[in-house]
Amino acid sequence: MDSTEVATKPHAVCIPFPAQSHIKAMLKFAKLLHRRGFHITFVNTEFNHKRFLKSLGPNSLDGLPDFQFEAIPDSLPDSNEDTTQDVTLLCESVRKNFLAPFHTLLAKLNNDAIETSSNPPVTCIVSDGFMSTFTIIAAEEIEAPIVLFYTIAACSFMGFKQLRTVVEKGLAPLKDESCFTNGYLDTVIDWIPGMRDIRLRDLPTFLRTTNPDDIVFNFIMEATDRAHEASAIVIHTFHALETDVLDALSFMLPHVYAIGPLQLHLNEIPEHPLKMVGYSLWKEETECVEWLNTKAPNSVVYVNFGSIAVVTPEQLVEFGWGLANSKLPFFWVIRPDLVIGESAILPPEFVAEAKERSLIAGWCPQEQVLNHPSVGGFLTHSGWNSTVESITAGVPMLCWPFFGDQQMDCRYTCNEWGIGMEISNDVKRDEVEKLIKELMKVEKGKKMKNKVMEWKKLAEEATGPHGSSSTNLDNLVNQVLLRKS
Repeated sequence: MDSTEVATKPHAVCIPFPAQSHIKAMLKFAKLLHRRGFHITFVNTEFNHKRFLKSLGPNSLDGLPDFQFEAIPDSLPDSNEDTTQDVTLLCESVRKNFLAPFHTLLAKLNNDAIETSSNPPVTCIVSDGFMSTFTIIAAEEIEAPIVLFYTIAACSFMGFKQLRTVVEKGLAPLKDESCFTNGYLDTVIDWIPGMRDIRLRDLPTFLRTTNPDDIVFNFIMEATDRAHEASAIVIHTFHALETDVLDALSFMLPHVYAIGPLQLHLNEIPEHPLKMVGYSLWKEETECVEWLNTKAPNSVVYVNFGSIAVVTPEQLVEFGWGLANSKLPFFWVIRPDLVIGESAILPPEFVAEAKERSLIAGWCPQEQVLNHPSVGGFLTHSGWNSTVESITAGVPMLCWPFFGDQQMDCRYTCNEWGIGMEISNDVKRDEVEKLIKELMKVEKGKKMKNKVMEWKKLAEEATGPHGSSSTNLDNLVNQVLLRKS
């Protein structure tokens, strides 16, 4: 490619929120833009850049000449640990410390474009919606369009959008600790556009604070307050799944594009040069696939609580016995930092009872597992990536939401889409066992399996040649990202 071609190529700088699920979704989106002819600069924090090199190998971020990885400091204390960073510290740092290094990086990229002609000048920014507190300012400074990519469901995004109103109506912050136990969180919120039967407990859990200066709560509100200033909003969902909410959002905000599920778009690309660029900050253990190969179709319960959720030692044991007592085969991912403050220790009696029909790993290639024919149910924390991956694999869910947007994902999974059942917050082995059996063995579970297969088909149609998500992606690229500001 000669220097003239390089100079005229569109150049998107993609910056995710520095957490596993956000990085994974943004990286998929970046690959799709690259496929459409964009030069990509993908920006991680130095901490996560190092973790990628550790989990995927020293050459994993070499990229291609037109898909480059850069890193900026997160200004948090140095840590070599292979764990998710403290969300409160991270949010505070994003608010205060990220603009300057990001601005410096943009200036460097544009200087390189002038001096070396090896890469084109930056033409647009694709920012995680929760980084908007500084990325919108940076985009204004270089006069480039900015797209805010929310790696969450439309129903959850609508929930985040309502937090400011919830405060104005005096419903949050909570008056005192008794609100957690006296049924206050069951207050019905009946004024959210495009939604019905939503309770205070279904809204993002960040409102469950008694402190009006709570860092994460205020950070989240600021990040969603600025959404209308973006050139466009992108949400990782598809129209058929969340029609009412997406229609309501389109009235509230200019240019809302539902472009998911991203993986289905990527599946359409036969020989993608970036196929080998992985998504995981932990080393994935792939032995599980051989184990799954030995199991009957739809017989295995897959258990994974994502990258941030934590459990108490007691909850771990209750989940363990619920799984063991179901007498079904199960594959359980137990992250090194899953148990609060200590290592995950399961009682020897449990290990003896379950070892013939169970497998435990530290991390795994989740999409490969969910798409394996032997997996019949998914016990999940209801994170949005996991929910989308389960829908596209046609696997019904048992939901144990932990925090953030997961309560809303769970609500929709169980009540609106009919593809899941909720496990109560204080986990009890008898309930876990009962729900696993319902999901895997009886008529109720069969209905959910049929329903999730219908959603899977609609997801495939949305990302097909003339589907809503494919059309939205084309329009986003042509009308927003390639627009001369």
